[in-house]
Amino acid sequence: MRFLKTLKNIWTIEELRQRLVITFLLVLVYRLGCQVVLPGISPEDCKALATFSNSSGLMQLLDMFSGGAFSQASIFALGIMPYITASIVIQLLGMVLPSFQKMQREGESGRQKLNQYTRYLTVLILLLQGPAYLFNLKMQVAHVTGAATMGFGTTAYLTVILAAGSMFIMWLGERITDRGIGNGISFIILVGIIARLPEALFFEFVSRLPGDGMAAGGLVMFLVEIILLFAVTVGAVLLVQGTRKVPVQYAKRIVGNKQYGGVRQYIPLKVNAAGVMPIIFAQAIMFVPLTLAGFGSDGSGSGFIAAFTNINGFWYNLVYFLMIVAFTYFYTAITVRPTQMAEDMKRNNGFIPGVKPGKKTAEYLDNIMSRITLPGSIFLGIVAILPAFARFFGISQNFAQFFGGTSLLILVGVVLDTLQQIESHLMMHHYDGLMKDGKIKGRTTGSAY
Repeated sequence: MRFLKTLKNIWTIEELRQRLVITFLLVLVYRLGCQVVLPGISPEDCKALATFSNSSGLMQLLDMFSGGAFSQASIFALGIMPYITASIVIQLLGMVLPSFQKMQREGESGRQKLNQYTRYLTVLILLLQGPAYLFNLKMQVAHVTGAATMGFGTTAYLTVILAAGSMFIMWLGERITDRGIGNGISFIILVGIIARLPEALFFEFVSRLPGDGMAAGGLVMFLVEIILLFAVTVGAVLLVQGTRKVPVQYAKRIVGNKQYGGVRQYIPLKVNAAGVMPIIFAQAIMFVPLTLAGFGSDGSGSGFIAAFTNINGFWYNLVYFLMIVAFTYFYTAITVRPTQMAEDMKRNNGFIPGVKPGKKTAEYLDNIMSRITLPGSIFLGIVAILPAFARFFGISQNFAQFFGGTSLLILVGVVLDTLQQIESHLMMHHYDGLMKDGKIKGRTTGSAY
């Protein structure tokens, strides 16, 4: 009853209703575009690419983030990932280049300049990835049909279409942010991930049915898999929402060296302040061996290349785990700045009880972040490699992707952020929130991607 009442309240608020409808329509346009195949690509070509994507774990990751458009040779095949890559590069440049740091401090005008640079860099990345994708398509078609022709003119023409498709997805994401429910780019990725879930769930269920050599307890195993997936999802929610609250006392007035009155507040320090960025950084580096092996090859190799292109292998997952732990500390160090927090508290007549303002406060906050980041980074690394364990215990490759990794964290984070925004609209119009206590916590730091 409470859920139905909440849905009624959501529909009653005109602004919220309009935002939800606009979001639904824009998502529908995105999903329809994922079904539009590139000009000149035949069904046999799509079948060849889909077969390769399903057989290669790394390619399957790309297909998941594009909502299946990668394996369908769609005009949206490159998805939103080039824009995300460009955004990460611009963020890193903002941390090392004074000119970019200046633009970050210029407010709205600086943000618009950085967004423009991000778009330019996205186009450059698309012009590089487009021919690579088409070369991969050509190789897979040649492997299946024995013949494939794609001249320079055709490649250039299709590259422009692929680039335009990805830029259109970026535009849809911006419209969802401005006129829809918010978090447009993250929401586009979320839709792409969810689009693969029903098919993966169905095929996993069918594979567990008795017959064709399967034991009679297949359905019991399927039920166990669902329970484990629920448990992993709950763990991801705790990872996203986990905080360590630090009490801060703010003085109302100061006479001499004494502070009188005041109010106590809390600084929530995130256990996982880096979000999914460490996983994305680590994945980007782990894609390098695939590039060395040859984009579009059959994935065969030996020695180093074989070890680091096998997503189920021990060395791949060990290095992947260690890189995530290292990148979690790195990204937390450049996003959470204890010195700045200590200065802000001192400027506003605030202090942590028992800790001197200034340098001592910065050291105290830094020590706390170091301590809570360690378990957060280890948990994040475990979540990232859980799909490998799922595949080891016989779960199909498609369904195993939902047992951890970037897909699960993005799904949990974006859903929590969306619910939090809906909650704020309800509370603003004096309606009861989605939760009984009215406390849905989204991600306060980090990024959806």
